[in-house]
Amino acid sequence: MIELLPDLPDDVIGVEGVGKVSAEDYENVLIPAVESALRTHDRVRLLYVLGERFDGMSGAATWEDAKLGIEHLRGWELMAVVTDVEWISHALKAVGWMIPAKIRVFPTSELAAARDWVTSS
Repeated sequence: MIELLPDLPDDVIGVEGVGKVSAEDYENVLIPAVESALRTHDRVRLLYVLGERFDGMSGAATWEDAKLGIEHLRGWELMAVVTDVEWISHALKAVGWMIPAKIRVFPTSELAAARDWVTSS
């Protein structure tokens, strides 16, 4: 599941992957949050935490993640991904150049630094 993180500026969408993330989690939580933020901001920031409570993503969720990034390609300003999952770090490094946003991957031990980075002006 995807849980929204509280207490962030309205141009920052914060989410945490808990358990196994599914396509429905994107459709019901993340996509509506992004589209809502983009109604009032030209560009938004994302804090995506995939920490201790994260157990993986379904193939369909991975596809929804890619679609979300592409469909709102010009709407991203910053993306902070917090994870110790190596394949996610490698995937972001492989495709990050295609996204016109600054993307940083932080280890889970640096969640506070990731939050500070993505919320700074």
